[in-house]
Amino acid sequence: MRIIIAKTAGFCMGVRRAVEMVLDAPGRHETPICTYGPLIHNPQVLSLLEEKGISVLRKIPASGSGTVLIRAHGVPPEAGAQLEKAGFTVIDATCPRVIKVQRIIQKHADRGAEVIIIGDADHPEVIGLLGHAGDRGHVAKNMAAVEALPAFDKAIIVAQTTQNTRFFEAVKAWAAETHPHYRIFDTICDSTEKRQAEVKRLAGEVDVLVVVGGRNSGNTQRLADVARGSGKTAIHVETESELDPEALATARSIGITAGASTPNWIIRRIYRTLEALPYSRKKKSWRGGLFAFQHSLLLTNIYVASGAGCLCYASTRLQEIPDAGPYIVIAVLYVLSMHILNHLTGREEDQYNDPHRARFYENHKRALVVLAAAAGAAGLLTAFAVGPTSFLTLLIMSLMGLSYNIRFLPKGLKKVKYRRIRDIPGSKTILIALAWGIVTSVFPPLSEWGGMGVDAFLVFLAATLMVFIRTAFFDILDMQGDRIVGKETIPILLGEKRSLRLLKRLLLIVALSLVLSVPIGLLPPLALPLAFCPASFYIVMRAHERGCMLPGIRLEFLVESHFIFFGVLTLLWSLVAQG
Repeated sequence: MRIIIAKTAGFCMGVRRAVEMVLDAPGRHETPICTYGPLIHNPQVLSLLEEKGISVLRKIPASGSGTVLIRAHGVPPEAGAQLEKAGFTVIDATCPRVIKVQRIIQKHADRGAEVIIIGDADHPEVIGLLGHAGDRGHVAKNMAAVEALPAFDKAIIVAQTTQNTRFFEAVKAWAAETHPHYRIFDTICDSTEKRQAEVKRLAGEVDVLVVVGGRNSGNTQRLADVARGSGKTAIHVETESELDPEALATARSIGITAGASTPNWIIRRIYRTLEALPYSRKKKSWRGGLFAFQHSLLLTNIYVASGAGCLCYASTRLQEIPDAGPYIVIAVLYVLSMHILNHLTGREEDQYNDPHRARFYENHKRALVVLAAAAGAAGLLTAFAVGPTSFLTLLIMSLMGLSYNIRFLPKGLKKVKYRRIRDIPGSKTILIALAWGIVTSVFPPLSEWGGMGVDAFLVFLAATLMVFIRTAFFDILDMQGDRIVGKETIPILLGEKRSLRLLKRLLLIVALSLVLSVPIGLLPPLALPLAFCPASFYIVMRAHERGCMLPGIRLEFLVESHFIFFGVLTLLWSLVAQG
């Protein structure tokens, strides 16, 4: 089954801005925090905000306290004034595109023009727009309502930002024919236009269209209407639990689109459910077995630990250390223990980023704790057998890892933001990279020779950067879930586009450093074929940017496989060299 996710699916700029403003409000503004009306039209997001203690204010009281955020749809100007008069701190989270329409309406209404709003009279955005038009506002939701309007000497026509583009084109044609003196403003958000246009294109490539989003979301409903109008089977769902496997049983290709208020974590859940459908129907097929095997390796962290072992093998060969066996064992056991513990303590964000993993760790918590403890202890014993330097270094790293979630400063220090290591922005990504780099590249020379040369430093830098890039790339995929739980990762600090640019540049640096270090004699010729790994990762990242590789089990497995490639290429090189 081929699955295509529309590039325009998910939060639009205005919704993303509003959600981030609300999530950032606690700790920055006076409590209690609430929104005036539902922030956006998505029940999952609203439920999430409710769990975080962010309530919905539906009526303005005579007096109040705390902070109120204006919903993304906007409100009539008098509502904002009443909230401030009541004593609330008001933060305007209205979408900038909606604000632009409000200003157009206000400007022309003040000049005596009638305002025709093409939209639904009971939609919150239209209610807010009418407030800016005063007594000059008129709403029309269909052509019959448009044609029933009286003729005005002076009028403007605007559209609800999420209006159907085909309908608005018909309104413009009507106005040009019957009232050419009316001024028309194209106020449909370009995000809405692009989504609807992409659905039409997508319909020509797939058998079934799945539209994801709240049923009370106007733009999602219009996407579903466009999908149904394409003639293809169209299914509108809010969550993955509503997908009907029987209805999708014969589909060879499925397109996924989503409304502007649909969060990425819901889209990812839909994708992961669809990704697994062919294999759940054909449990005895080799493809189904392979898919289940891959998933099991990822869930248990056995595959990522194997990648650490392969990276260690490559690192020891680059440094020409003869006996790599003990160091590979240490690397595998340490990384296995570390990543299991990371996921056990990170189940809150996994509820959004990877709910299947969260359920797996919840259901097998005791067994996984035992496995992590056993792997950690076995790693320490192996390090002890290698020598005191390895043992002490690994012991210190293990203790630092266990202290990651410990609060070092008391709650009473209100002005102190960072009380634990985990509170430091980007700390997890950096520490994971350093831990991998040390255990795969620094342990061997320290234990064998008691120090590090230039070659060891280059290998450590390459290994650390590769793991940093891998972890930061997964952080990019998990940005929305991480932001919800208040986790400040590097992509959240830098933004998605800047983070991707940084990671691609780092991959080029790793590849070039491996290639250029050979002619000047810093590393052996083995470094040349190993440059394939960062180069391949670069291609995968570019493909993901273009929408060719979607966030799911296959992408995760492919990313982790680059560390397996280090070991495979090293083994092949060694066999050829011996032959």
